Amino acid sequence: MTKDLFDLSGKVALVTGGSSGLGVQFAKALASKGADIALIARRVEKLEATKKQVIDEYGVDVLALPCDVLDVAQIKKTVGAIKEHFGHIDILVNNAGTARNAPADEQSDEDWKAVIDTNLNAVYYVAREVGKLMKEQQYGKIINLGSIHSAVAMRSLGISGYCASKGGVLMLTKELANEWAKDGITVNAIGPAYFASEMTSSVINDEGFLKLVELSCPMGRPGRAGELDGALIYFASDASSYTTGQILWIDGGWTAI
Repeated sequence: MTKDLFDLSGKVALVTGGSSGLGVQFAKALASKGADIALIARRVEKLEATKKQVIDEYGVDVLALPCDVLDVAQIKKTVGAIKEHFGHIDILVNNAGTARNAPADEQSDEDWKAVIDTNLNAVYYVAREVGKLMKEQQYGKIINLGSIHSAVAMRSLGISGYCASKGGVLMLTKELANEWAKDGITVNAIGPAYFASEMTSSVINDEGFLKLVELSCPMGRPGRAGELDGALIYFASDASSYTTGQILWIDGGWTAI
């Protein structure tokens, strides 16, 4: 019988920002292919709600742990707890992120730092600590959440911090892929356009924003629920065994313009 390259049975996937939005979607997608799930985020009640959803729908083992991805000591403790529970971590989805909008010349130091810390520094911190375990295993799949703004800017939104952070994620992905290829670890990124999530809730249904998307995106619309799942499962599975250091744009053609 031909092996299903997309089967994740027996694998353990860690999803950061697993309490809401795309984190919930990613956890469900991975669980649907058989992976056990470790969820981390700061909001305990929402984590527990996600845990229940995933268990009820897919019957996999789910561990939910509160963790601030800006606190390296907490990250180390949490990775240790996940290893103790499951014995290994095979997949990391670096999903936690934030956005602050302001014109560059009016943006506060606090807002700039919050975006860079969450979207770039935390991605590195978590990848570094999980990467140590994956190197011991000589196996791992790291998927970082980039954005179309890893490659293109956007008029009218005032997202200099976001663009800088997501551009950094792309180059971090490439460098980690180069450093860890010999250790059996692949490091790739997904580059979404705009999808409905907690972070985009203030703009995703705004008439003016949707008009901007219509003008900027060849498909003329935001992404729909589930349209990131294929890329995620590809990068998380052995189907991508010879793919590393890449970003896959899921953007309706936005970056093709």
